[in-house]
Amino acid sequence: MEMGARILAAFLLSQVFCAGAQEEGEIDCTPGFQVKEYQVQYNGGFPAGEPLLQVAFNDCKGNQDVQFEVSHPDFVVDEEGRLSPRRDVIDSGTVMFIHGQSIHSDDMAQVDILGAPPRSPQTLREILGLGQIPYRQRRSLLVPPMFVPENQRPPFPRSIGKVISADMEENHVFHLTGKGADQDPKGVFRINRLTGEVAVQRPLDREAIAMYYLQVSTTDLSGKVVEGPVALEVSVIDQNDNRPIFQESRYAGEVLEGSPTGTTVMTMTAYDADDPNTENAVLRYHISKQSPSKPSPNMFYIDPEKGDIVTVISSSLLDRETLPTTQYELEIVAKDMAGSDVGLTGTATATITITDKNDHAPEFTHSLFQATVDEGSTGVIVNLTVDDRDDPATGAWRAVYSIINGNVGQSFEVHTNPDNNEGMLSVVKPLDYENTAYHTLLIKVENEDPLVPDVGYGPSSTATVHVTVLDVNEGPMFFPDPMVVTKRENVPVGSFVATLNATDPDILQTQSIRFALLKDPAGWLTVNPVKGTVNTTAILDRESPFVRNNMYSAVFMATDNGSPPATGTGTLVITLEDDNDNAPYVSPSVARVCEDAKDLNVVVLGGQDKDIYPNAEPFSIELGKQPGLEKTWKVSRINNTHAQVTLLHNLKRANYNLPLLVTDSGVPQLSNSTEIKVQVCTCKKNKMDCNSAWLVRSSMPLCLGLALLSILCL
Repeated sequence: MEMGARILAAFLLSQVFCAGAQEEGEIDCTPGFQVKEYQVQYNGGFPAGEPLLQVAFNDCKGNQDVQFEVSHPDFVVDEEGRLSPRRDVIDSGTVMFIHGQSIHSDDMAQVDILGAPPRSPQTLREILGLGQIPYRQRRSLLVPPMFVPENQRPPFPRSIGKVISADMEENHVFHLTGKGADQDPKGVFRINRLTGEVAVQRPLDREAIAMYYLQVSTTDLSGKVVEGPVALEVSVIDQNDNRPIFQESRYAGEVLEGSPTGTTVMTMTAYDADDPNTENAVLRYHISKQSPSKPSPNMFYIDPEKGDIVTVISSSLLDRETLPTTQYELEIVAKDMAGSDVGLTGTATATITITDKNDHAPEFTHSLFQATVDEGSTGVIVNLTVDDRDDPATGAWRAVYSIINGNVGQSFEVHTNPDNNEGMLSVVKPLDYENTAYHTLLIKVENEDPLVPDVGYGPSSTATVHVTVLDVNEGPMFFPDPMVVTKRENVPVGSFVATLNATDPDILQTQSIRFALLKDPAGWLTVNPVKGTVNTTAILDRESPFVRNNMYSAVFMATDNGSPPATGTGTLVITLEDDNDNAPYVSPSVARVCEDAKDLNVVVLGGQDKDIYPNAEPFSIELGKQPGLEKTWKVSRINNTHAQVTLLHNLKRANYNLPLLVTDSGVPQLSNSTEIKVQVCTCKKNKMDCNSAWLVRSSMPLCLGLALLSILCL
């Protein structure tokens, strides 16, 4: 570094620390540094003993016994005013301060080191906290910022700077406080109580703590603060002690085949814990290895600064179907120190997949396919095979089939087999040999994804399928099916019911048909095997449990004499009309009443009949024909189906049988002479005591409630 580095005469208009009043005739001289700010270029360090600059200091009294102190302990200003390093220095920081003092002046100057890591605050006025102070105001405690490289080796302590007090007396001492001194982490720094020299006592880690904020003050021996506290900032100078790190060891990216050169595939990003404002954290990327290395070892390029991986190979060679593999692995190296030889490195693997685009149309392996199918059957009849050079299991490979001609009646469908991409041609509506024995279909195949613009579907994307229908012996068919007839119940045994009708669809053959009874749940029917006439073998009963909704169903079978014989089935449904063949009855059959009851209503009776209208309700419910009943009992009609039984006077405790006559509305009418049992019981405190084994104890209100509920449900 040459002597007399460039000095910028940027004079401060501010006030300086002046140690005495000037005489009236000396107004042309301002005591102190005549140049307050200097600049020196940082080129990686400063060799020991090589002067950096010449300071300009004038105390306006001849500069006798001027002494200089530098904020950085490794620099010194000699008596000639030349600033030089005591040793080889690389951790100069971005700024240092020179303190000049004589009996007539006390001042400071700032030296900016260009190209070194920036530190703040940068200016002398900010460091000293002067602001806009009045002219000639004095501040004697001078605390310059200090800088400590991280990861220093013993011995410790090491001096890092000095605090200066112009008013320091013998009974004054320096104190250092804050985190790093008397607060956790304690004991990192200390200050010489007498000289103000600040020292670091152990290695520092910038990545743990990059800046320490301390306070310096002076006190007398009693502990009284004389001056301060003044802030002391200690910056930890970064060293390149952290390698670049990728968040993942493996990264994945994709690029479409045929992409133009320069297509961005993915971005690799590594992180360095070192100071981002230094080259220690400036990363550069490069590809150290590509696997496989064919067709070119340099198919991809990574931007050294951004980490963007782009294609280098031409679009015509980036063909997934012709490349030796569809996946390439790149070993990516990130190096700090802007990629210099001394930089630290970190690695990761980038796997790049060449993805497919639909640049190959599917083609049938044959132009003609043959299939045979039995008439009357359904299901897959032939598998159509295709070739497609695109990537399997993608929309560019998956086939979509369609029938474009010959599917009259929509009897055929074609679907894609997801396992092998074949077209499964199926019969979905049974074919009839007697109608058409041959079918010719034209099938087209396409991809799920559209083809690229310069590729189209050719003749090989269509195929012809010849389908031959084989004749089989088909079973007879009933018509109509089901056959529905109406008959009155109770018709005589042997009565005619219906004549079954069945035809054989094999019209090209002459065959006979025989009938048989396949399912007759009640055993009421028989069929003539040749004529198909159905007659009764028992009485038809509409009230039978085999009858549902007045309908009885039986199943018949028709068999032809083909080889082998074929059968068909048909259903006969008989709707049964009702006869008045069931007498009505009443419920409930048992009633209870208290012997001292004030309410003499005994029970509400409901009439019921297995027959249906008009052979059922309205019912007539009245007392039996026995003489004298009308003196004790009364039956009153409530509605078409219910009647109220009432006592005309209280009875003694006993069991009574009440004769009744119930008549329906059929033609002719049917009547039923029946009786209900009425038990007269002793009732105390809402409890009935009937003193009979078959009686159930129950409350009187419950009985009345049940009777009322029966009326409301009508």
